[in-house]
Amino acid sequence: MTTDPERLMQFLYAIRSKGVTDKRTLEAMEKIDRGRFVKGLFAERAYEDMPLPIACGQTISQPSVVGLMTQALNVQPRDKVLEVGTGSGYQAAILSCLARRVYTVDRHRRLVREAKKVFDALDLTNVTAFSADGSHGLPDQAPFDRILVAAAAEDPPGPLLAQLKVGGIMVLPVGQSDAVQSLIKVTRTETGFDYDELRPVRFVPLLEGMGQDD
Repeated sequence: MTTDPERLMQFLYAIRSKGVTDKRTLEAMEKIDRGRFVKGLFAERAYEDMPLPIACGQTISQPSVVGLMTQALNVQPRDKVLEVGTGSGYQAAILSCLARRVYTVDRHRRLVREAKKVFDALDLTNVTAFSADGSHGLPDQAPFDRILVAAAAEDPPGPLLAQLKVGGIMVLPVGQSDAVQSLIKVTRTETGFDYDELRPVRFVPLLEGMGQDD
């Protein structure tokens, strides 16, 4: 991850202290250097447990939240995963260490272009990034074993629920965009959906349509 062993140890300790204990998740977060996804003025803060601004008015989530979402998703080696909200690409890179295939989508073309460059530099060949309206998912690639949404909706979006396999898991923040939201885990069963509330969070809102950044 980073060439400084002490900094790496502090980074992983901060994540563990927030409740990220799953061995595979921690190994993935040790392997993927968050510093590759943070540019400019904030690069020196890449290894702090805090969200940071990125382009297009978006943020890279704090590492402990990335870890908790990844842990709750319980990705298995043969899983096909959809991520809604590519952002910097950091979360998709973590997922790529755990899944067979990761599809990530963002409404901001610039973010997708920049994330693809990092994926290529890291030789993450099992990640495919799209510029699209993520609130509709990726019906052409559905169904998915796991879905992670990195933006908050008032309720789990119907199109995403429909693209989740029976037995599949979706992790996402829900709630009003100007208030504290709840991170929830949705499990699809033969008869419907089970919902588990995990913790309070704060994410950018899930918006429909494409971003005006080109």
